[in-house]
Amino acid sequence: MADSFDIIIIGGGIAGVSAALTCVSRGKTVGVIANPYETSNLYKAEKVTNYPGIKEISGPEFAALLHEQLLECGAEEIRGRALSVLPFGERFGVAVGTAFYEAGAVILAAGITREKLYPGEAEFLGRGVSYCATCDGMLYRGKRAALIGSGEEAEQDADFLRSVCGELLRFPGIGRYEIRGGDRVENLIYQGEEYPVDAVFIIKDTVSVTQLVPGLRYEKGGIVTGRDMSTDVPGVFAAGDCAGKPYQLAKAAGEGNMAALSACEYVDKAGKA
Repeated sequence: MADSFDIIIIGGGIAGVSAALTCVSRGKTVGVIANPYETSNLYKAEKVTNYPGIKEISGPEFAALLHEQLLECGAEEIRGRALSVLPFGERFGVAVGTAFYEAGAVILAAGITREKLYPGEAEFLGRGVSYCATCDGMLYRGKRAALIGSGEEAEQDADFLRSVCGELLRFPGIGRYEIRGGDRVENLIYQGEEYPVDAVFIIKDTVSVTQLVPGLRYEKGGIVTGRDMSTDVPGVFAAGDCAGKPYQLAKAAGEGNMAALSACEYVDKAGKA
């Protein structure tokens, strides 16, 4: 599996697949970070009747066709959860689980997450709150940390944190939480009970696009973009539901294409600089 691409796309829905097809057709190496398509909102739809050229198709059928097209187009599918996108020099680093990839441009096509943030989660992100144990666990060697989450990934991260932290408090993925502190995290409140901690690691199926890239502007339920789908962060583009309403498949496909064309142009200009 390659760890360096011209363009990385976060999201394997219709916006992401549309972007991948265009990028590959323009001769770019492409990595697409995606969860299993069976977990998508499209897969859960009973019928799709408003997509041009297709009279009627079930959600599972449409999602399967998109995934098949993605696998056949020449892009590389990366199964996992994108945790962060950080610029370094003229390229970007993208953390996916315990792996790390880099690219010349990034297209956000991750849809929207309706999962509410815990009180204090956004405020203390990078100041004691982390979504990646293997990325940030060593910062808390010998200290007291908490991990919130369930499932295989959470168990693996918990094992790693136990090997580096002085003490690890383990909490389920469902519950009433609040994160408090001053300049940094100081306490985790769970079901009304307070636990002093130096860090809180939160393991979720998805990370909100508002938390992925520092410097994004977010208004009216979507990432602010220009007509070319560029964001306020040079080299980062957004398409589909994460770029705002309307939440329609045709709109997502068109924006994916536009974002891809803009990302290809960005990469080409960077290569000539």
